[in-house]
Amino acid sequence: MKKLNLIIIALVLLSLSSYAQDSTNFYATMALSDAKELKKDLPNEIQILDERRNEAAVYLTPNAGHVLHDRVLVHGPGYIFKKSEEDAIAALYKDSKESPHTRMAFTITEDAIVNQTLDLINTQNIENQILELENYGTRYHNRAAATQAANDLKVKWEAMATTYGRTDVSVRLFNHVNTGMPSVIMTIEGVQTPDEFVVVGGHLDSTSSQGNNDAPGADDDASGIATITEAARALFEVGFVPNRTIEVMAYAAEEIGLVGSAEIASQYSNNNVNVISAVQFDMTNYNGSANDVSFITDYTDGSLNSFLMQLADHYNTTGTHEITYGTSLCNYGCSDHASWTNEGYMAAFPFEANFGQHNGNIHTANDTFSISGTADHAAKFAKLCAEYLIETAKSGVLSIDESLVDSVLVTIYNDQLVYNLEGANKNFKSVAFFDMQGRKVYETQITSNKGTVSIESFNAGIYVVNFRIDQKTSVSKKIVVK
Repeated sequence: MKKLNLIIIALVLLSLSSYAQDSTNFYATMALSDAKELKKDLPNEIQILDERRNEAAVYLTPNAGHVLHDRVLVHGPGYIFKKSEEDAIAALYKDSKESPHTRMAFTITEDAIVNQTLDLINTQNIENQILELENYGTRYHNRAAATQAANDLKVKWEAMATTYGRTDVSVRLFNHVNTGMPSVIMTIEGVQTPDEFVVVGGHLDSTSSQGNNDAPGADDDASGIATITEAARALFEVGFVPNRTIEVMAYAAEEIGLVGSAEIASQYSNNNVNVISAVQFDMTNYNGSANDVSFITDYTDGSLNSFLMQLADHYNTTGTHEITYGTSLCNYGCSDHASWTNEGYMAAFPFEANFGQHNGNIHTANDTFSISGTADHAAKFAKLCAEYLIETAKSGVLSIDESLVDSVLVTIYNDQLVYNLEGANKNFKSVAFFDMQGRKVYETQITSNKGTVSIESFNAGIYVVNFRIDQKTSVSKKIVVK
């Protein structure tokens, strides 16, 4: 019994040290102006340890953290948690660095598969996911419900991949040092350059200034998790297979200082993981501004922001997929994109509204789905997310030369695919058929730009026919086999 008591005491002490921020003072970095304001208003609750440029290393009480969270800023914790005084001060002198990894030239080339994917974004799926997460009651990082939500999301993502027959997908929990809540990471392995990564994420935890046993967090940030989940599902349904590896991340403990994403981004940087870019989806379902999307311009990468705007200009100017956008400012450490930025990676943060016009119910017991009553706004972000993933990871199987699409003619007649490629004025080498789960069901060489291929053995369904010129250039057409 004595030994058991010692074990219990050790576990309690470990828990207290791991989650010190919830009950004792803690270290962090924050904007110098915010630190000075807190020092003025709460002189006994914050100590400024060091300052450099526009940042401060601080030691503060949980109450001071809440005041900053609720009053000084309009979103996010407003600080970045650090595990020690040494780490906090060292962070001030860690200059922003140019990433040693690939800074790609973004291009828009995947019109056919993007347009197919946009039509598959399902608003009801987004609503269902938001309600699932809201129903935990709270997802505050040190509550059992938060860990349960992470475990359940892992199971859900695994089941989603299995439903679409995706053997290239794996899901894992990322365990953290400074919180007991794990993050969840879904990996879709790239087929050509798997060591290059494209990341989208949102935070899985929630908080409430009214008491963290009642923190439904529907908009902040169940909406972001639902957004990235539906974008990934639509990619599976259309059969998208990426050249680069895609990772979809549900971060733990964002609300206490970006804890989960900071540990992930730091580990990736220390291990020289080549992250091409990372986009954060934190609050996507409250339509508070004239524009649908506000791109955050501070603590983000300008070229990545411009690319996301170009995607909207290209794919979302009119019709059912229309997305309007503007820009806004966020402030220090306002969401997980800042963790990637701090490690020298390209990061962006498209937000639901201009700051000050966002959902005023966040961080309260009233942050429920009923405030919006629809997932229409989040669906716009799911479409932007899908566009970003497809155009940045690129298709590993269905690489498309759009200039040739109209010159490639296909039809179905008597269990035969009849094709005429002569208008393309190119020498095609092969034709391959893919089902809507991205699996290659048949491939054959072709010696003529005009001919037939038997599809008698094909099951009824939708297929993508890919005529390949060389390893880099091909043309795809969708067919329906009855």
